[in-house]
Amino acid sequence: MGGPMKRNPPQEPPTFATNPVSIIQDTKYLIEHAREGQTQIKRNVQPNTATFTNVILPLAHIDNALASKSHILVFYRAVSTNHELRNASIEAQNILDSYKIETTMDDDLFALVDAVFHKNDDLDLESHRLLKKIYMTYIRHGLKLSAGCQRDRFREIRLRLSCIKAEFQRNLAEANSAGIWFTAGELDGLPGKFLSMLMGGEVGKDNGDKVQVTLNDSDLFQTLKYARDGETRKRIYIANENKCGQNVSLFREAILLRDEAARLLGYPSHAALRIEDKMAKCPDTVNSFLGNLQARLRENGKREVEKLKQLKKADLESRGESFDDQYFLWDHQYYHRMMLEKQYSVYQQKIAEYFPFQSTIMGMLRICETLFGLFFSELIRDEMTKLANPGDAPIWHEDVQVFSVWNYDEDGGFVGYLYLDLFLREGKYANAANFNLIPGFIQENGKRRYPATALVCNFSKPSSETPCLLKHDEVVTLFHELGHGIHDLVSKTTYSHFHGTETEVDFGEAPSQMLENWCWTPSVLQSLSRHYSYISSEYLGHWKEQADREPQPQEQMPDAMIESLLQAKHINGALFHLRQLHFSIFDMLVHEPDDRHAIEELDISAEYNKLLAKILPMDSPEGDNWGHGQTRFQHLLGEYDAGSKVYSTDMFYTIFKANPMNYLEGRRYRYTVLEKGGSLDGMKILTDFLGREPQMDAFYKELCQA
Repeated sequence: MGGPMKRNPPQEPPTFATNPVSIIQDTKYLIEHAREGQTQIKRNVQPNTATFTNVILPLAHIDNALASKSHILVFYRAVSTNHELRNASIEAQNILDSYKIETTMDDDLFALVDAVFHKNDDLDLESHRLLKKIYMTYIRHGLKLSAGCQRDRFREIRLRLSCIKAEFQRNLAEANSAGIWFTAGELDGLPGKFLSMLMGGEVGKDNGDKVQVTLNDSDLFQTLKYARDGETRKRIYIANENKCGQNVSLFREAILLRDEAARLLGYPSHAALRIEDKMAKCPDTVNSFLGNLQARLRENGKREVEKLKQLKKADLESRGESFDDQYFLWDHQYYHRMMLEKQYSVYQQKIAEYFPFQSTIMGMLRICETLFGLFFSELIRDEMTKLANPGDAPIWHEDVQVFSVWNYDEDGGFVGYLYLDLFLREGKYANAANFNLIPGFIQENGKRRYPATALVCNFSKPSSETPCLLKHDEVVTLFHELGHGIHDLVSKTTYSHFHGTETEVDFGEAPSQMLENWCWTPSVLQSLSRHYSYISSEYLGHWKEQADREPQPQEQMPDAMIESLLQAKHINGALFHLRQLHFSIFDMLVHEPDDRHAIEELDISAEYNKLLAKILPMDSPEGDNWGHGQTRFQHLLGEYDAGSKVYSTDMFYTIFKANPMNYLEGRRYRYTVLEKGGSLDGMKILTDFLGREPQMDAFYKELCQA
C-alpha cells in the first residue's frame, strides 16, 4: 500500500524459533529473573523508606520485562501445529499463573506497597492508577486476611482455580475436534464445497458411506444454517451442548471456589468482588440494566418467533410434512437464513463473492489508515529474515502475514507490528481472537518498547484457482478483531499494565464493537467490495464454472444488494440480543447467590437450561437436563461486559454515524480513546471523547429497530 518511504523499524520483530523444552526453560528463566528483582527490592527498601520510585516503579519494570517475553511463550498453545509445543505452552501458562499467585501473596512486598499507597505521594494520573491497581491486587488476593488458615485456604483456592481454567480450556479445545457421522441425505442442503472438505468414513466400516461433521464453530454453523433435515440440526445442536461433559464438574467447582474466595475477602459474592473495579461498579447496576433490557426485548422476541413459525410451517408443508407449531432452538439458524433470502433477498453466498479474502483484508487496512493516520507495510519473508538473527524463525507458520505499522502523518514514526494468521489448520484456536504478543511501555532507559499484536481466525485457505470468500458476518468479525488489534497497536502507555485492551472488562470490547459499524455503511461496503471474478483469470474461470452462463457481475457490490443487506440488519435482532442476555444473566445468577447454601444446592445445568427457556421464546427439549451449555464458555465464565455495547453504540451514533470516514474525528478517537489504553478510568475516557457522560439513547434506538 502506498505511503511513507520504507525504512527499517527501530525495533526488530519478535522471533518464534522454539521447542517444548525451551518454552519451559525460558518461562522458568523469566520468572527466576523476576524473583531476583523482587528480592532486591525487599532487601534494599524498608516500609519507612518505601516510595513509588524505589518500590512501584521497579515492580513495573519487572512486569514489563516479563510481559514482553512471556506473551509469546503462551501464544503457541493457540497457533502451533505441534501437539507437544501446545502442551508446553499451556504448562508455561500454569507456571506463570503460579508465579503470579506467589507474588500477590508475598507479605514483604505487600508491606512495601501498602506503605507507598498510604503516603499519598503526588503522582501523575497513570502512576497513581498503577499504584492503586497493584495495591488492590494484593487486597483482592488475601493479603488483608490473617496469616494462617484463612491465608493458606485462599492460596489453595487460587492455585486450584488456575488449574481448573487450564484444564477447562484444554477439554474444550479437544472437544471441538469431535464429530458426528451423517449420510449424504442427512446433510441435504449444505453447500457442495463444504461437503467436499468433510472427512469420509472407512470402507467396510459402519461409517463407510458417511462423512464426519466436527463440532468446531465453522462446521456447526454451516450445518445449522443449511441442513434441511430438522433431525440433523437437532443432533448436532444437542451434541454441541454436551460435547464437553468433563467440564460440568470443573464449572461447578470453579463457581464454589470463587464464592468461597469472595466471602473470605468480605464480599457477599464473587459478582460484588469482580464488578467493584468495573465501570458498572456494583451488581445492582448490572442487574437493573439486564432486567430493563430483557423487558424491552421480550415482546419483540415473541413477535419475531411467530413470523419465523409461519416460515417454518410453509417450508414443511411444501415438503409434504406437518407443522406442530413448535420452533426449536436448532431451527433458528436455518429459518433466520431462509427469512433473509426469501423476504429480503439477502443471499450470503452471493454477498461473499464480493469479499475475496486478500482484497478484503487490504481494504480493511486502508480504512484504518484513513481513519487513524496509519500506514501498513507488509514485510515479505526475505525482509523478515534479514531483520531476524541467524537461525531465528520470523513467523510461527508459513501462512502468517506480517506488517510493520507506521504513523502516516505526524513524524512518520514507527507504531508496531501486526500479524495476520487467518487460515484454518489442525490444533489451532477454534474462534476468532486478537492476541497481544508484546505490550508497549516505556523502558528503564526511557525509550519506548513497541507493541506486536496478532489476529487469529480460521478461514479456508485460497488457492490460485479457488478463492476464499468471506460472508458478511465474517467481515464483521474481522473488523471486530482488527478493532482490538488497532487498540493494541496505537495504545501509548507508560506501563504494560495498561497497554491496549487492558481496561475495565465492561469497556474493553467497546472499541472493537464500534468498528463493526463500518461494515454496515453503504459507502464503505462498496469501496471494500470487489467481485472475485475480477481478481485473476483463474478466478474468472472458477466463477464461470459456477455461474451457468450468467453475465459477469459488476465489479463492486450493487446498490440493490447493499440496500437489501442493510434492511435486514435488525431482522430477528431481539432474539439475538435475548440470547446474549441469557449469558450475562446466567453469569450473574451463578456468581451472586443469596447465600453459600444456595450455590451449593444449585443444579447449574438445569438452571442454565431453565433460564434459556425463560428468556428466549423458543422450544427446547423436554426436561431441564438435556444439555450443559455452560461448559462451552470460552473463558470459563463470561464476566459481565454487556455495557460495552452501550458505549460503542453511543460513540458511533454521536461522533461517526453522519460521516464514518471523517479522518479528523478518527484521529481524535485514536488519541482520546485508543491511545490511553487502560491508563485512565474508562468513564473518563468516554466522557472526554463524547463531551458528556455516556448515554443509553443510541443503544435503545438500535434495539427499537430490532
